[in-house]
Amino acid sequence: MPGQIPLIGEKFPEIEVVTTHGKKKLPDDYKGKYLVLFSHPADFTPVCTTEFVGFAKRYEDFKKLNTELLGHSVDSVFSHIKWIEWIKEKLGVEIPFPIIADPAGEVGRKLGFLHAQSATHTVRAVIIVDAEGVIRAILYYPQEAGRNIDEILRLVKSLQLNDRFKRAVPHLWPNNELIKDSLIVPPPTSVQAAMERLATYKCYDWWFCYEEGKVPKEEVEEARKWLERAASKP
Repeated sequence: MPGQIPLIGEKFPEIEVVTTHGKKKLPDDYKGKYLVLFSHPADFTPVCTTEFVGFAKRYEDFKKLNTELLGHSVDSVFSHIKWIEWIKEKLGVEIPFPIIADPAGEVGRKLGFLHAQSATHTVRAVIIVDAEGVIRAILYYPQEAGRNIDEILRLVKSLQLNDRFKRAVPHLWPNNELIKDSLIVPPPTSVQAAMERLATYKCYDWWFCYEEGKVPKEEVEEARKWLERAASKP
């Protein structure tokens, strides 16, 4: 049966896991950093291989965001190690982050990675945990479709911008069609505040105001490069 899916805003459950880099305690071993925990259905499968290459090639981008990567599947440590060796030998890509071994499926069930699609293999789940161990975002993809790693980077960046500026991030930031790289001001809490916003910020109306120039230019350009990479043709 599928496991309980954790909720955004909850503390990540305390779990001790076995990985290709040794035992780890979650979320304590990542305190002070963001963590992107992502599951995949199985080692030695084509879609999963493309995703792991994508994560590995963007590993330094995640590190710049003070973010660590942690993979997961129901395969054994032995299987993970052999698959990592294969990727390095055949594709020339080294996998720098650890992968959780979960042959009994206990971790997958606890985190809600096992769905009705398969009783034995995890879906492509992503849980983003912040520096305080709080779950900030959850994504689920089916086994048949690979994830967009650049969008996961953009999502981590968006959450961190909210941490810093207490502002929301629009669709396709920083290339939004309406407000470009601006950030959205939180809703007003009174009639007076609603009216004052119109004189303080740029607004389409009192409920839709935004602030320009909030994010440093170099950070905006870095995020634009992720979008360009995601949209570029090989």
